[in-house]
Amino acid sequence: MRKIQKAVIPAAGLGTRFLPATKATPKEMLPVVDKPAIQYVVEEAAAAGLSDVLMITGRNKRALEDHFDRNYELESALTRKGDDERLVRVQESSALATMHYVRQGDPRGLGHAVLCAEPHVGDQPFAVLLGDDLIDPRDPLLSRMVEIQEREGGSVVALMEVPRELIHQYGCAAVEATPESDVVRVTGLVEKPDPADAPSSLAVIGRYVLDPAVFGVLRETEPGRGGEIQLTDALQRLAVDEKLGGPVHGVVFRGRRYDTGDRGDYLRAIVRLACEREDLGPDFRTWLRGYVATEL
Repeated sequence: MRKIQKAVIPAAGLGTRFLPATKATPKEMLPVVDKPAIQYVVEEAAAAGLSDVLMITGRNKRALEDHFDRNYELESALTRKGDDERLVRVQESSALATMHYVRQGDPRGLGHAVLCAEPHVGDQPFAVLLGDDLIDPRDPLLSRMVEIQEREGGSVVALMEVPRELIHQYGCAAVEATPESDVVRVTGLVEKPDPADAPSSLAVIGRYVLDPAVFGVLRETEPGRGGEIQLTDALQRLAVDEKLGGPVHGVVFRGRRYDTGDRGDYLRAIVRLACEREDLGPDFRTWLRGYVATEL
């Protein structure tokens, strides 16, 4: 199997749930402690050996490009001050991967955003990482997905058990067991089903490793829920007809995931990550215990 080297990160959304903060600032640049959320995602891709990253952007997203570029004026100022610690942190983002950018001029859904990557990806398998899902680096989900794709071919989706009453918020997978406890064969996918009709409680979360055959299927996929081209619909076709592009497997993730997709989960992600930081955690946990005890 061909080794996967390219990652695609859709980042063209308007971030309306975070208005007015996202009126002029991309939602992907909102800080999670002291790094923008998008940097965690690029770091994850780089850690999995994906050194070529294509970001699908839209209008008012120039800050994303600036963040992963060099800032010589800032670096010079930090050098003159002898602030080596902050200098290293500033330079980290520009050294993570080779970054590329393309605009999704017409916001027609995740499937359309992935289709925008075809000229860059070509006929190679590739990963797709959604910026709302942050995966703890101690739980290398993407590396495991790449391993399965390179061994089995086809496409691989990340799955996570959720309470059945919440499955309507996700794509949902029908699956068959395999000899590996964390790997299933996906036999069908449905986007945001009613809990009574859901084939399982396994939700698709924001990591995919895709066979390039998905591009041909996406071009033929009609707009689905919300009038958008759904990646889930294309993967459903691949799952039921292997001749189109190989099997679809799922890696069942049981590790630490931080959801920054809505305001409440975004705040919880910041608290959890801050508590675990060696430099911030001890003092922050002490303050948090006191706050909960006295104020709540």
